[in-house]
Amino acid sequence: MVACGINGFGRIGRLVFRYVFDDPLLDVVHVNDLCSCESAAYLIKYDSIHGTWDKDVVTLEDGSGFTVDGRLVTFTRCKDYKDVDWGCMGIELVMECTGKFLKVKEQLNDYFDVCGVKRVVVSAPVKETGCLNVVLGCNDHLLTEDLKLVTNASCTTNCLAPVVRVIKENFGIKHGCITTVHNVTATQVGPPWWTCPTPRRTTFDARSGMLNLCPTSTGSATAIVEIYPELKGKLNGLAIRVPLLNASLTDCVFEIEKEGGVTIEEVNAALKKASEEGPLKGILGYEVQPLVSTDYTNDARSSIIDALSTQVIDKTMVKIYAWYDNECGYSKRMAELCHIVAAKYIAGVEPIFKYE
Repeated sequence: MVACGINGFGRIGRLVFRYVFDDPLLDVVHVNDLCSCESAAYLIKYDSIHGTWDKDVVTLEDGSGFTVDGRLVTFTRCKDYKDVDWGCMGIELVMECTGKFLKVKEQLNDYFDVCGVKRVVVSAPVKETGCLNVVLGCNDHLLTEDLKLVTNASCTTNCLAPVVRVIKENFGIKHGCITTVHNVTATQVGPPWWTCPTPRRTTFDARSGMLNLCPTSTGSATAIVEIYPELKGKLNGLAIRVPLLNASLTDCVFEIEKEGGVTIEEVNAALKKASEEGPLKGILGYEVQPLVSTDYTNDARSSIIDALSTQVIDKTMVKIYAWYDNECGYSKRMAELCHIVAAKYIAGVEPIFKYE
């Protein structure tokens, strides 16, 4: 097994831990976070949104770690990840889940130069060169031996990219605009009850996340260029933060290139086919029932097409709704990406998860 560590044990870090725990290749032996070990162990077991984990989690009396079904996971509370002896613990792959360390040269390269780990997978988009933004099912064929640092992009990019791939390959894209209707995030949360505005980086972020629909920016539309460079300058978008806790929706609008245009039936047929076969199987979903956001909680697919909502205007403008559990879907893809990286470039074996 490949020894792994997690830096940052928040919403994503804990869900990634749950997903990789039963992986036959990955063995998470250490977690670093600012919270107490007791809190970390409690929160990995009990989750108000995703439910109680069916594992036996026990905190060690001295607070140095916890066990999950008898397997030991050591724990530290270092603000600077360089203070953790990752290399001395034999850790070869680190899952960087703080969302704080996004500078390649200034921050992330120290994992290799100082800590001595072999690979790092980041749970947030990195906009600098030297780090590949990966969306499984879309551009993971670009993974190579020399890429020690990769990122799982963002949850919304993971939702959008499969839709873009299907539309681009079947009909062509002239340009497009997306709106992600996204749950409240940590940037909006003001202590103590998510209803108190506090100073934030933008005016919208300073308003109560649980009392308002808050328009804000999203980098997912422009980040698609990292996945599909040929779409540079052709996509943009916004976000609306809504007072819900989980499961989001991306509203995609594209002007297509196909001569003669398309119909709703043709668009849905292409999306349905992509969800059933090929590299997007298990990543892209297709739903014909009239479901709502709570129905998608704990859905580990990256993007689920709401087929009933597909629209086509004048045969050239296509509107698509794509649902996603912005926590589970993203965390599952990150767990799979870690498995692929560890299998191919550390263990030298074929990964279980294979995408064309």
